Amino acid sequence: MEIYDILKKDHVEVKALVNDLIALNNDDEYRFILVAEIKNAFLPHARAEEATFYNTIRAVDADKSLVAHGLKEHLEVESLLRLLEVKDKVNFDWKATAKKLLQVLEHHIAEEEGKIFTEARKIFSTEEAVSIGVAFNKLKPSFVGDGAIKNAADLAINMLPPRLADSIRNFRE
Repeated sequence: MEIYDILKKDHVEVKALVNDLIALNNDDEYRFILVAEIKNAFLPHARAEEATFYNTIRAVDADKSLVAHGLKEHLEVESLLRLLEVKDKVNFDWKATAKKLLQVLEHHIAEEEGKIFTEARKIFSTEEAVSIGVAFNKLKPSFVGDGAIKNAADLAINMLPPRLADSIRNFRE
């Protein structure tokens, strides 16, 4: 399966979880579980996507602006997720944050599936897109359950030039 189809499947899953969260009553304690599920779905997806898909695009495409914008949006979604965790625990206007999260997420997904996928299809053959998909599926589980500090470190590593990022990843193993 090509990376595009794999990423789209993940996008549908995360959006559905956020919509489920927004649909809850303000006092429904199931929200704690949903917030954790959203985080556990989005963060491994984002880190694996950055490491495999985005960094492969950066390695072969002279225009790095699309990927840089995608990375910025990942950070924005992650920040809203962390804010949602805090607001959710103190029951402080968590639903407004969840709605903002959905808005930012939908914007990011539309740009990624539009602009970034379009550019990537110009760069990668079908075989290469399948290969990136295999790498994504292999790497994604390694990010499940990571704490905030490791997650932030992985984001920072993914923002480095691919050659340097790979060196650091190899050193950490």
